[in-house]
Amino acid sequence: MERNLYFVGIAAFGVINGLFNQLWVLFALIHVQILAPALLFGSVGLTLMFSSLMVSTATIILGGIPAALYERSIGATSDSTDTSLWIWLAGTGLLALPAAGNFLEFKL
Repeated sequence: MERNLYFVGIAAFGVINGLFNQLWVLFALIHVQILAPALLFGSVGLTLMFSSLMVSTATIILGGIPAALYERSIGATSDSTDTSLWIWLAGTGLLALPAAGNFLEFKL
């Protein structure tokens, strides 16, 4: 598979988890409102979008940890291998599983 398709899939899983995982978005929303109330001018809509972006970013980072550990264990020095990209894609897919039901219910 072409390398760009891996990245598109990883980003898609991150977006799905950030937009449709109500539990983690609510968790992030509450903490952003408590810790930085004036950060986004007190706008609940902006805070909600920022929380969704935080969950998406966290999904991509957490999904990449097993891939980074794999690359470290095999001693890869240059670009990511196809196996590590598959691991990263599978990790973000597993993290997005709780949001998959809401995504499929949305009926794009």
